[in-house]
Amino acid sequence: MLTFRNTVGLGALAAAIALTQPALAQDAAPQAAAADTAGTDAAAGSEIIVTAQKRAENVQNVPLAVSVVAPTALKAAGVTQFQDLGKVAPSLTVRPAEHPVNANISLRGVGTFAFGIGVEPSVAVLVDEVPLAFQARAFTDLPDVERIEVLRGPQSTLYGKSASAGLINIITRNPTDVLKVRANALVTTDQEYGANFSVSGPAGNSLGYVFSASYSKWDGNVHNLFNGKKVNGREAFSTRAKLRWEPSADAKITLSLNYLNGNSTVGRPFIRMGANALLRGSAGLTPAATMPGVNVSLTNQDISNNYDSRTKYQGGGGNLRGEFGIGEHTLISITSYDKFRLDDYLDQDDTSTASATNFGNNIQVGAFKSSLFTQELRLLSPSDKPFRYTLGAYVGHVSFERPFLRGPYFSQADWFATSKSTQVSGFVQADWEFMPHATLTGGGRVQNEKVSYTFHDNRAAVGSQDFAGSASDTAGTWKASLRYEFTPTVNVFATYATGYKGQTFDLTTGFNAARAAAGPIRPETSKDREIGIRTQLFDRRVTFNVTYFNTDYKDLQAQTIEVVGGTNNFRLTNVGGLKTQGVEVDAMGRFGDLSLNGSLTYLDAKYTSYARAQCYPLQTAAQGCVAGSPSYQDMTGARAIQAPKWKWTAGMEYAPSLGGSLRGVAQANVQYTSAQNYTLRDPETFQTHYTIVNVGLGLRDEDRKWEVTAFVNNLLDRQYFPSLVNSAGNWGSNIATQAVLPRDFRRYGGVRASLSF
Repeated sequence: MLTFRNTVGLGALAAAIALTQPALAQDAAPQAAAADTAGTDAAAGSEIIVTAQKRAENVQNVPLAVSVVAPTALKAAGVTQFQDLGKVAPSLTVRPAEHPVNANISLRGVGTFAFGIGVEPSVAVLVDEVPLAFQARAFTDLPDVERIEVLRGPQSTLYGKSASAGLINIITRNPTDVLKVRANALVTTDQEYGANFSVSGPAGNSLGYVFSASYSKWDGNVHNLFNGKKVNGREAFSTRAKLRWEPSADAKITLSLNYLNGNSTVGRPFIRMGANALLRGSAGLTPAATMPGVNVSLTNQDISNNYDSRTKYQGGGGNLRGEFGIGEHTLISITSYDKFRLDDYLDQDDTSTASATNFGNNIQVGAFKSSLFTQELRLLSPSDKPFRYTLGAYVGHVSFERPFLRGPYFSQADWFATSKSTQVSGFVQADWEFMPHATLTGGGRVQNEKVSYTFHDNRAAVGSQDFAGSASDTAGTWKASLRYEFTPTVNVFATYATGYKGQTFDLTTGFNAARAAAGPIRPETSKDREIGIRTQLFDRRVTFNVTYFNTDYKDLQAQTIEVVGGTNNFRLTNVGGLKTQGVEVDAMGRFGDLSLNGSLTYLDAKYTSYARAQCYPLQTAAQGCVAGSPSYQDMTGARAIQAPKWKWTAGMEYAPSLGGSLRGVAQANVQYTSAQNYTLRDPETFQTHYTIVNVGLGLRDEDRKWEVTAFVNNLLDRQYFPSLVNSAGNWGSNIATQAVLPRDFRRYGGVRASLSF
């Protein structure tokens, strides 16, 4: 059966670090930014327009740490999926998992590692200013992208309770005033194929449209020896359409619809295995007997699974955006609805044994279902006044369902849960240029949220199988900034902001009367301080931006662990506090036919209080595991997980004229990530530092009407792991470590081509 999964671009969404693109936008219609200039190089003196503060403005004048990813030169970085964005935004880390819902997005070392439904992320993801119910929705739906804005640090004042650590705002292309057609294709040496196209233009005096579609297929880079299939791959189809009606000079109405259908296959090779490892500690069930032919090593790309681990998903929705001039003001209304479903199937024992114990036939099956409705109203004052403001109101309702089954031979579970949330909020932000070149910004948000849940345990005794609960909370957040402009291209700012992530219930395996009686998990709050300098020199040909940040998190929501039926089960709770601080640098230079860009993050993220964290599998008392029920370790003062100390990326493009309208293209991109832990202090989930180098060589038309580039990704063939899993509990308490392999685990090449006219 054919299902599909969306990726970022199939060669179409090559994006560069913020400062390599121009973008144009109307103050009253920030969604339209860069509609006609995407894909062109930034000219000297051009501006990059973003909507980070819910109005269109030059990114250099925004008192926030913002990265802008635009569709031009990022192909050189090998970005083909949402989860690759960490390659070009060093403060951003995306950790993949066996299916997208369990993947995690973190900014500056902060992200919510939660497996239950209804748990708000720390990093919000929006498409065209509309929030997504699941972060997983972003992994499977990256449409015809105009640009991606990565806002670092708490953004709760303007964006609400899901942005306590930051947000990613994906802006898609809008209809154009003239006919434009774009097409892209990609083929690689390891059998990845993809193509997408978009067409936009007028459909009458007051109508405009844009339609886009994409398809991609990659079998994967893991080999299942049991059935000869390739896994760790994906197949995807997505489509998006917009229709814009302008009945008058003061009114613009845009209807946007989208649909996606996709699947992925799962394969998690073992990279380390203890000499005495036995599946479930059962005599005779050695790795050789349960995974015949698999050679466990750090370069292993083989598995042996007798059940096809996979996901399939589909979803669709739309939004209606209205922009209306009211005197000098603009009223914006955004109404959205989205429905999404992901089914997940996992070979829970990760073997192919057919022993009498049947331990090799344990599976895990479930589904994630979501529906989301939102309504936002926003009133914007003129942007050219010394005092300007944004006043808004927001209503959102989201519901989730999660059936889950695991077994039948061990670690059995069978339950069904639902979760609902309704949020009502109001917000305001104002900028006041109280003296020449000095601007004070202040804002606040008040929100009320009601959450509720049901949980039915199909395995529990009658009378102790049904649970339900609800809670309500009202909270406020605020921010204040001071910006001073020394020259039109040099300014400094200082910002203080608070963040808030709402209360929730942990609906996972092991939910019982004690958890129900404990009530909701408390909200997570944060306080952020930032100082930055924004500079552009030599007619804006050189840009150099630096930001220092220092953020404290209280009542941090994070996973801890308990043991159910001999298997570790994760649950969410308030674990303590965390401080993250560091420096971020973004730089860009254009020197004739040569363009350079780079970003660097130095990150110091540590737990300020985390007295009872879960022990990692095989951790001893000498290693800090305190015996108990369950045992625990004190992580206070330890470095946060998924928080590399250093991360940087550097890119180069040289496009000399070859005569006539022909240009050559030479591209190079280098990405460095220092060592990090994927779980708390666990040496089995420790990733050492690594460097990835990508190169490309091609030809293009002077006006970019066409381009063909041959490329090699991971030129040095450097193996690394974006996610590691400690499975010792499944192997008789012996070392057993699995990896999720990245797309570029091995060096591969390919050709990408594009047309634009």
